[in-house]
Amino acid sequence: MRYAIDHNITIRQDSLNARLARYALRQSELSQIPSLNASASYGRSFGRSINPTTNQFVESTYDFLGPSASSNVLLFGWMQVRNTIARNKYSLEAALADLDQRRDDIALNVANGYLAALLAQEQINVARSQVDLSMALLDQTRAFAGAGRLPELNVAQQESQLATDSANLINAIASYNSSILDLKTLLNLDFGEPMVLQAPEVAADDQLRITVTQPEEIFLTARSHFGSIRGNQLRVAAAEKGLAAAKSGLYPQLSLSYQVGTNFASNFQRIAGYGDTLVAPTANFLQFNNDRIPIFQYIQMPTVENTPFGDQIKNNVRQSVVLNLNVPIFNGWQTRYGVKQAQVNLASAQLAEYNAELVLKQSVYKAHNDAFNAVQRYNAARRADDAAKRALDFAKKRYDLGLTSTVDLLVTKNSEFAAASNLVGAKYQLLFRLKVIEYYQGKELKL
Repeated sequence: MRYAIDHNITIRQDSLNARLARYALRQSELSQIPSLNASASYGRSFGRSINPTTNQFVESTYDFLGPSASSNVLLFGWMQVRNTIARNKYSLEAALADLDQRRDDIALNVANGYLAALLAQEQINVARSQVDLSMALLDQTRAFAGAGRLPELNVAQQESQLATDSANLINAIASYNSSILDLKTLLNLDFGEPMVLQAPEVAADDQLRITVTQPEEIFLTARSHFGSIRGNQLRVAAAEKGLAAAKSGLYPQLSLSYQVGTNFASNFQRIAGYGDTLVAPTANFLQFNNDRIPIFQYIQMPTVENTPFGDQIKNNVRQSVVLNLNVPIFNGWQTRYGVKQAQVNLASAQLAEYNAELVLKQSVYKAHNDAFNAVQRYNAARRADDAAKRALDFAKKRYDLGLTSTVDLLVTKNSEFAAASNLVGAKYQLLFRLKVIEYYQGKELKL
């Protein structure tokens, strides 16, 4: 069983679905942490444009860089976040419950396949014993015919019976090989892997337990642990939290954000110092004795340089703190529609839960009835097999003494073969029905 569960592809896929649900839960939990984002833009400007550092028009080519960062924290509106977390938590637990149910289903399927292979193996043994018996009777009939005790017709009848029994043996072997392939498919084994089956024994106390255990008791036990029931219950809880989260979207949200940024431009210059002093005339004159004497002034010529990158980044830092209030007034009815959709999802989950319990109850009652009938059939088949064996033994003794015909012997022999086959089939049907009851009772399936 463990090998089948560990190597089943469907279980692996369900495990991946559970992992995705776990990631969704983790992401919703981390959404409570304030967000922090960083960005940067770099480019080159051509022609007339506004310098991002001076906000003045320039007509030159320059490179610019604008890094920034922002953080946001939710102050009011936590109900939507927390309900979403609760919904994802229930969804994860539902996925794990589905995974448990899948493991139980695979175990039951493997048990069914294993018992089918055992039945085919037992049918081979029954058919082979019939072939051996037919060969012995054929030899004996030939000896009687050679001694003149029986006509050659009896030999032909025995040869025909041997051919029929051989065909039954070939069919039994073919059924066994087919069942082995089916079992290897369930176990995900290589078809070339050898397999030896060990047949279990039917215990009388198991039969008695089936007759005294009430189906309602089995149903209540199954409902308390069945993964499909638990998964649907958890999905209802998740849908309820989803509805609460959708309704929370109707309320305002208050958040606080902080932003910081700076910029750099390759053509931003600063005064590096002053060079030589120049004497330059002004537009004013001094009047003296009818002479106009020009007035000169001294001017220091500044020198400029490109502002270093680090200085620009440090000097151009800007910060802002913003309080954001978001009041949903009209957004195309999306929030209201989300609430209605969540209500439908909840109703659908409740119907699925009710249907799962109804189907489980019907299955349990049917399984109990099938198991009870299997016990009766097995007991009847065992009595019929004992009687057929005694009849065949008497017929062989009478045939040895020449007191019965070959036809009567063959009829008795075929009746014994049918009884033996029915007993084998009833035995493994009973075993499977018992395993189904154990499956509903939550017991580990072992063979």
